[in-house]
Amino acid sequence: MDDESQSAQLAMPRLSTPFIFAMHVAFRLLWLLPLGAAVPLSRPAARPAAPARVLVPVELFTSEGCSSCPAADALLRELTAAQPVPGVEILALGEHVDYWNRLGWQDAFSQPAFTQRQHMYAEGFGSGSYTPQAVVGGRTELVGHQREKLLAAIREAARAPQATVVLTAEAAGSTHRLQVRVSGAPAAGAQVLLAITESGLASQVGRGENAGRLLRHAAVVRELRPLGTATAAGTFAATVPVNVNSGWKTAGLRYVVLVQASVTHYITGAAVLPAE
Repeated sequence: MDDESQSAQLAMPRLSTPFIFAMHVAFRLLWLLPLGAAVPLSRPAARPAAPARVLVPVELFTSEGCSSCPAADALLRELTAAQPVPGVEILALGEHVDYWNRLGWQDAFSQPAFTQRQHMYAEGFGSGSYTPQAVVGGRTELVGHQREKLLAAIREAARAPQATVVLTAEAAGSTHRLQVRVSGAPAAGAQVLLAITESGLASQVGRGENAGRLLRHAAVVRELRPLGTATAAGTFAATVPVNVNSGWKTAGLRYVVLVQASVTHYITGAAVLPAE
């Protein structure tokens, strides 16, 4: 054996029998550990938050005196319950007009303000006023029971630029104080509106075209009022007191804030908050 080989042998440490046994046991234990018992090298990545859904208001101009309207109410109730458009939350706004009231049945939910609002849209669309009429995002009008056309209009409205609308509330007895903040309104001078809707309402109709029918409604607008106008920078802020009517069921109430362009009447932002 040459000197180099002898030196290499001399340089190798001698492993004791207990050390070899311990290493053997440790190696076998590693194989016995379940995969999930391995110590992670880093913390698992947090699951990304679900993206916020775009709110698309669907205003349904309807009446209990109109025999074509129950189908439109039923469709809107179905869509708001199922929410079938990915990335979109459909906001139902049932606005009962009053011009059917002279034909045999007084719609208890009708208001002249909704008739006037429908006239505003009719001027912009170049159409007449009729029921059931759906207006989607202030951009598209159609017969309210046309399902596929309604869904297509909702998808189209969801692609439009949206303002950021933040809505919070504090309750003090029957009075609620709403905090409304708007930024990024696409159109200068946009109007900010508050709608109060109530779901779960129904009427037993005694006269008129729907005599003898029990009509179940999409979210009925109980109140619609302007809050103010966005600045040239597209911002708005207000504290809004709301007195909840004793005849309204708070379990079904929602506050809806709309940002609506003053010229085109496009709804460019929205927020919704349950009253409870």
